[in-house]
Amino acid sequence: MDWYYFVAYFFAGVFLSNAVPHCVMATCGQKFPTPFAKPPGKGESSPMINIVWGLANLAAGFLLLQVGEFLLGLNWSTFAFAVGIVLMNIMLAKHFGGQYAN
Repeated sequence: MDWYYFVAYFFAGVFLSNAVPHCVMATCGQKFPTPFAKPPGKGESSPMINIVWGLANLAAGFLLLQVGEFLLGLNWSTFAFAVGIVLMNIMLAKHFGGQYAN
């Protein structure tokens, strides 16, 4: 398998991981930062903007999983996908840590 398949699976994990908080906050009717807020990534966007952004991330992630033949299991493709998820979640936790805690 060529190296760029693993890059695609890594970014699929990143996009799918990023879709979760946006879709959840939008479904709860809460404002949440998006790249379209002012300032980008810090200001809050409406739930409608968040659901659109979350669904766009979801679509991008699923499209990237269509590259090559992604099989979930104990293999390098799944490893690249999982690393994308883990690193994105660490980055999100650092960026938003404490900002939305009760």
